[in-house]
Amino acid sequence: MTTIDRRRLLQGTAGIAVTAVLTTSTSTPATASAATVGEPQPLDGRPFPAYDYTRANKLPREMTGYWTKSFDIAGRTRTAKVYISPETPIRSYYTVIAVPDGVDTAEFLHSSRWREIADEREEGLFILEPGPDGWDSAEDETGYVDAAISFYQNNRYFSIFGLHYLVGYARGGPALEAWAVAHPLRVVSQVYIDSPGLSAAYLASYAAREFGGQTDGYLPVEFPKGFDLARYDETPVPTWYINPDLRTVTASLSYWKRANDTVASGARHDTLGTVYRQRRGSDRWMTSHAGPISLVAVQRRPVGSRRIVDFLTAYTRYENFFAYGNQLYERADYERLGIEVHTMMVEGFVREYLTYVPRSARQLWRNKAPVLFVWPGNSQTDKVFLDATQWWKVAEREGFILVVICEQYSNTSVSVSHRDSNTFYRQLRDTITARYDVDTTRLYSTGQSAGSAVTQNLAIAFPEYFAAVASTSFTAAPNTSGTVTIDGVAYPASGRMIPNYQIYGYGDLTFLDGTLWDDVQNSLDSWAQYHLSVNRLALADVDTVAGRRSGFHDRFQSWTWKDHHTGVPVLKLTRNLYRSHNTTAEESPLLWDFLKHYSHEAAADGTVTRFYSPSAFRRRGDRRRL
Repeated sequence: MTTIDRRRLLQGTAGIAVTAVLTTSTSTPATASAATVGEPQPLDGRPFPAYDYTRANKLPREMTGYWTKSFDIAGRTRTAKVYISPETPIRSYYTVIAVPDGVDTAEFLHSSRWREIADEREEGLFILEPGPDGWDSAEDETGYVDAAISFYQNNRYFSIFGLHYLVGYARGGPALEAWAVAHPLRVVSQVYIDSPGLSAAYLASYAAREFGGQTDGYLPVEFPKGFDLARYDETPVPTWYINPDLRTVTASLSYWKRANDTVASGARHDTLGTVYRQRRGSDRWMTSHAGPISLVAVQRRPVGSRRIVDFLTAYTRYENFFAYGNQLYERADYERLGIEVHTMMVEGFVREYLTYVPRSARQLWRNKAPVLFVWPGNSQTDKVFLDATQWWKVAEREGFILVVICEQYSNTSVSVSHRDSNTFYRQLRDTITARYDVDTTRLYSTGQSAGSAVTQNLAIAFPEYFAAVASTSFTAAPNTSGTVTIDGVAYPASGRMIPNYQIYGYGDLTFLDGTLWDDVQNSLDSWAQYHLSVNRLALADVDTVAGRRSGFHDRFQSWTWKDHHTGVPVLKLTRNLYRSHNTTAEESPLLWDFLKHYSHEAAADGTVTRFYSPSAFRRRGDRRRL
């Protein structure tokens, strides 16, 4: 069965014709579907699942299957269903589905093949259901949809990626679409089938709302004078209407065409129908890095669930609260790219990690490709972070081997955090260098938040591990005893240099507030003082106190310190003026552009010799010793 070509979809080339269609009606007997899906088990009052340490980065086995959850909405009981496939990982992608009136949900999931697709993709489904009398108006369903999605987004039974694919059928479409209009930063992409759309009045009630500088528990962002705030109706969300009611869907179409900043005239696409693509030169904040990849499409004939999934999953998104760090991206296709997911035993626990060896690795480096080890932030899995950072795209372009670490169960059985990091790295390094054609002089480390803490602490205690490090939103420095703590163990600071780069946000963690030149002494200052000291540099040796500006809306303010003898950059700091704590993929190329110039050789006695190459080792003989 053919699928939509993701690259063609995002690049604007006509796709592949549909070979199978499916309407919302079904002829499959309910008994067959019930036998397949089973009766839903209640989540109401159920104990939270126990830890399942036999499953690396998987939800506990006891939580897989078909579930029901009830809600009291103004004295009326409403329900929603959850389907968790047998191999659903922690923080999986989910598709939120509003089923049509007059169907049995279990039968619908079977006949529409949504359950089969979830199993194949190892993902989950969250299903919104009409009341006893069917779906009410979008406005009247707000209480139910808000309550159901609030539970889905934050519960102790399962965990989610954090941003959602939406699919609304018939009269369930407007109820789900209304939630998307009210929460556009949390919607990756959306499809509505046989939907009448929303009223112009409802859309207008949200359109002009603006995103301010408040963050989700972090420092607020203060915008410069004259800054134009982004509006709700300026948030690109890829949208597809299938067999819509053209008499009533006009307002919705107009709204999403504006939000996606599309061209005025649609073009024919074999699968999607009439497509209105985001215009070239679009200045939307949420596509500032990926470019104009969004669209709105209208297909006048039925389309199968697999085609819907192909459309939805061409996209991913990251940062579900702060608009100016929120970005729409292309989602990694593991099969096409050849991304591998592996496990290994670490200190008695099974751990997951993924590797990506792009074709460019051999093309550029033959049998000596550099390696980047990536440590996700707290609660971030390897799969979440691969898409959130878009490191796979940088690896594809630059030819390095990408290794993304997965964390281990932390404070709940459905979330993760770092543990045994030093042991894990040593084992992983040896495995990667044995399995792949690696340049062992060019091993690098990066990470975000808690993952940045791992990178920065390893750099201080074990600088011989890496040629250079570059990470985001967490700094580290030795304490008053001259040690750093990794996995609860204190290690002495080495006092040896390692090229180091840190990026943080204006609205970041409180201990990263301000700059190195203000009156506040915090973790940012301690990090800089340690690394300046081991490089025999002072704060005043910076290239410019004002910082060099770059990026979309000059969002990056960067300071660089160079070695006195060689003139080589050895320490760099960047403040992203328009983001909160969560990373943005616009930073990944900046981190690599710093890392790629360094190599190191470790002698048997532990002595490390470091080198810098202006060409990033593309030209022979241009490296110089630090």
